[in-house]
Amino acid sequence: MRLRHIEVFHAIYTTGSITGAANLLYVSQPSVSKVLAHAEQQLGFDLFHRNKGKLTPTAEAEMMFPEISKIYKQLNTVKQLANNIQRGRSGIINIAVTPALGFNVLPQTMAMFRRQHPDVALNIKTVHNQEALQTLLAHKCDAAVLFSSPELPGVAERPLCEQEMVVMYPRQAFSEAPETLTISDLQNLDIIGIWESGPLGEMAWRHIEQSGLDIKTQIQVDTYYIAARLVDAGLGCCIVDRLTAEGNQTEKTGIARFAPSLTFTVKALSLDSRPVSKLCESFLDTLSDTIGQIT
Repeated sequence: MRLRHIEVFHAIYTTGSITGAANLLYVSQPSVSKVLAHAEQQLGFDLFHRNKGKLTPTAEAEMMFPEISKIYKQLNTVKQLANNIQRGRSGIINIAVTPALGFNVLPQTMAMFRRQHPDVALNIKTVHNQEALQTLLAHKCDAAVLFSSPELPGVAERPLCEQEMVVMYPRQAFSEAPETLTISDLQNLDIIGIWESGPLGEMAWRHIEQSGLDIKTQIQVDTYYIAARLVDAGLGCCIVDRLTAEGNQTEKTGIARFAPSLTFTVKALSLDSRPVSKLCESFLDTLSDTIGQIT
């Protein structure tokens, strides 16, 4: 039996007539009669006795109905799921994000998104730039959200927002809390290097190199939040993204804008061959809005 046969059989069995089945399925009576006749032809036996416009199930139909009913319920479940997915009510989103988003942005985004989509499951994992392509190719995520990621073959990019690098400093390093700092302001201070941490570290290093100034770097790390924690311990200043700085700010640390500004793009990456779902697009919209509100 085909799925349409099952729908018509179930409708006739439960309503007891062609008319009732047609009304239930929102189709014409001739259409129901035609599908029923085709189902019986395919099966090789009658499903209903005809008597003055009334249809009563045959013994064969009575035997089949319990299993048909199970399939019919499963079909309704699939239809409901499809409707929910279309309306953004249910589904699952697999997102990979740079660790810096985990401090403030991601928790707030998830809380906001969950209020709007309580039945959507979220699977979050952290990923670094060099791991992004493999993570996407392995279908471990629908989209990867990264800072200043390089162009990758077969990968579509969606810019979410612009962000900036800032200087995170121990408050004890300055008599007054500066709102902006330049490279020359940092010349006599210890700088915690993040030069090998990816595109942002390379950006900061190029800026220092182009300045021609002698900047002291006795401590180097490859993770932004570790650099931020070292600033809290009074071990020096660091040039990091604003989201990491604000997510790790304490009473012992300050944040100053970098002058001239160093900006970068927060991007969502996905495979060209595997476009993201409407639900995932909605989550990325919320993420972009959250970053804008925080900063």
